[in-house]
Amino acid sequence: MHRSRTTARLRFINTALRPMTRSANDPERAWAKAVREAQDATGLRADADDQAWIADFQYLVSCAARVPGLAPVGWLTSILDAKARLVNRLRIRELHRRDPAIARERIESPVFVVGLPRTATTLAHQILAAAPECRGPLLWEMVHTDLELPAEDTERIVRSAKKQFQATKYAPDFGHVHPVDPERPEESMFLLPHGLYHVLFHAPMPDYQAWFAARDTTPDYEYLRMALQVLQYGRERRRWVLKYPMDLGQLPTIRKVFPGARVVWTHRDPATVIGSTCSLADLCQSLFVTRPDREAIGNLVLDVLPKTVDAGRRFRQQHLGDVIDVPYFQLVSDPTRVIPELYDRLGLTWTQKDGERLSGILRNPARDRKHEYALGDYGLTPERVEAAFEDYLPWMNTVNFSRIGK
Repeated sequence: MHRSRTTARLRFINTALRPMTRSANDPERAWAKAVREAQDATGLRADADDQAWIADFQYLVSCAARVPGLAPVGWLTSILDAKARLVNRLRIRELHRRDPAIARERIESPVFVVGLPRTATTLAHQILAAAPECRGPLLWEMVHTDLELPAEDTERIVRSAKKQFQATKYAPDFGHVHPVDPERPEESMFLLPHGLYHVLFHAPMPDYQAWFAARDTTPDYEYLRMALQVLQYGRERRRWVLKYPMDLGQLPTIRKVFPGARVVWTHRDPATVIGSTCSLADLCQSLFVTRPDREAIGNLVLDVLPKTVDAGRRFRQQHLGDVIDVPYFQLVSDPTRVIPELYDRLGLTWTQKDGERLSGILRNPARDRKHEYALGDYGLTPERVEAAFEDYLPWMNTVNFSRIGK
């Protein structure tokens, strides 16, 4: 039996909003209206450099409009998210235009935490971002990227960000699967315009997936750099720690845009990863479509993740010194040994205060153990997973019994 993972309240809201989804019949017109509204809200006009960005999002919005079973909340969220991202882009570009010194900010030796989803990338990100020498971009900073503001303005923006993500309350499992807190470091997908997160965690869009696979992602990561330069300008300069699991498939581009970047790659048994990722995708898609197709989710995850791992392994073979391998079971079972070793490999200084901070993070983990799932729920078996990752498994097992980065 397909258990609904959303509340009755969401179903009521979808029914009430259904008349507003007529705009999905003409997504190009709906997006053009959103673009006008974004420009009016900021008082800024999109210039020639913005047109490709706008055209790319028009394609994404058009793909979203064609999703079978797209819920009214899913359609409206797609449009509102795209518009909010355009508002943020116009702000970032205007700040760079007003002060060319922002573009001269050097993003030095950033750390990118990658790995298959559900491999403790969040734990690694939180621990590294908490180091005094480092920082991770907060969620509210990524949805409203700006120079340092007065405290009252920051408080207003944080309140707005909390409202922006309140839809997660209609899928209660988010509270323990992936809690969302605008005042904590979050995944950089909130700044990256495009990525597989749109198809994994929003709605299945095969045309968009094929389009993204053929895409040169350089402009996306150049935009990420521009945003980080804004967040760094005029503030204490610290080393950036970024996390987005699917960056694993974009490491050559990251190395090109961020020279000197280091990669922390967490590893875990794919059979566990796939089931957990399917469950997370199922949960996220339940906010966008009326009834997620669980078998389709299983096939999608088993298509995307092995390809992502293969891309990461190709990069690692060519740039061994840039990648630090972190076995999941070592990280979670012996963090007081693993984390200081990881600090050392990254050139960070481990102190007694860092040890105390680590103890606090471990006492208050970002998620608990209530996440329940089964491969069979998504039409998968351990044998299919093992076959899909047959080249990765032996190497992962070797990594699992190695010291960090050795």
